[in-house]
Amino acid sequence: MAKVASKNAKIKDAKASAEAKNWTKVIKAVRSPKTGAYTFKEAIIHKDKVKDYLAQK
Repeated sequence: MAKVASKNAKIKDAKASAEAKNWTKVIKAVRSPKTGAYTFKEAIIHKDKVKDYLAQK
């Protein structure tokens, strides 16, 4: 019975990993208006919306 359970777990993980490939981590450098130093903002967004995220200020 343990083999059946692990087989089902692998199928669920394959579906989750296929969906996970549609997401990406974006790191954006943002300059502080007060000090002029750079800070970094990190976000995990859908791969279709990367350009929109980087275009916004």
